[in-house]
Amino acid sequence: MTQTAHRIEELDPNCAQPRADKGTHWYDIRAFGIEGQGYPGEIERTYARLPAKARGVVRDPVWELGQHSAGLCVRFVTDSPTISAHWDLWSGNLAMNHMPASGVSGLDLYIKDPTRPPSRQYHWLGTGIPGQQAGNENVLVDGLDGAAHEFVLYLPLYNGVESVQVGVKEGATIRAAPRRIGKPVVMYGTSILHGGCAARPGMAYPAILGRAIDRAVINLGFSGNAKIEPEVAQLLAELDPSVYVLDYCPNNDAAGVAERTEPFVQTLRAAHPTTPIVMVENILPQKHLYVSTTAQGVAQKNAELRAAVERLREAGDAHLLYVPSEHLLGDDGEGTVDGVHPTDVGFQRLAAAVGPVVAGWV
Repeated sequence: MTQTAHRIEELDPNCAQPRADKGTHWYDIRAFGIEGQGYPGEIERTYARLPAKARGVVRDPVWELGQHSAGLCVRFVTDSPTISAHWDLWSGNLAMNHMPASGVSGLDLYIKDPTRPPSRQYHWLGTGIPGQQAGNENVLVDGLDGAAHEFVLYLPLYNGVESVQVGVKEGATIRAAPRRIGKPVVMYGTSILHGGCAARPGMAYPAILGRAIDRAVINLGFSGNAKIEPEVAQLLAELDPSVYVLDYCPNNDAAGVAERTEPFVQTLRAAHPTTPIVMVENILPQKHLYVSTTAQGVAQKNAELRAAVERLREAGDAHLLYVPSEHLLGDDGEGTVDGVHPTDVGFQRLAAAVGPVVAGWV
């Protein structure tokens, strides 16, 4: 006898995503200003991360990954008791084997609460979970008190978006929130920085770091493709951040780190002589306490990174900061999904390690 497999929503109504009612008024999020874009007037697609001139200059994989909306968000103020979202995605690849659709292609809503300590003012409220490429619609939160609050909505990490609308109740007001004060933090790196494998967009460590210091963050993570290339260095040098964070070691071997670190940093330094640059070591493999071979290559890469930083310092660079690997993911083995890509616990630990170094300079 064959047993019918039911959809999980039929077995557990709590897994269903409610749709907005007919009294919802919709607003294109472009009206609120997109935060986290380094080249907002130079892009081909509204929610891309790289300027149009980068096409054909950077390698094709970097260009394609630059169409993902990782790190982009919008801030708005509304007194609506209900907040909904409607969004269309760039790609039909909603999820990965080791990363859920909520992180790859979903939305993430936070409220800002000024009564809480500064480093904990943002609190999660709801996640938009996609079911298809176009026409996704979810109620993100219902039952708010009707007072005006500030919200931040994060866009998908490993997908792009074609359009996003925020829905509020009829009669509610909505407007753009004040922009973050000060220059943004610019972060360049691998899939770890890109956001793999966060359960939802707000749990990528650049997003966690940005909330902790209440500063805009430009996420230039390129999954598997942070190769410390001069073309990318030139693009980063065009930006004007408060701090650069470079977290590229996992995508390179020791020889690559040794060969390309100094030219990359020197390109940034030529454009920004005193801007702090934070150098992050390669994470320690989560098996390293018991499988010694997994740590050998990482140790070599980190040694080359330290040596390159020391050479740069000896040459007169007094604005290089350094984050060692020991505390990036912890030593209990719970920091990753697969030994490399962080769980949400791992992302919190990364932000806790890198964030204080950045916070002292923004």
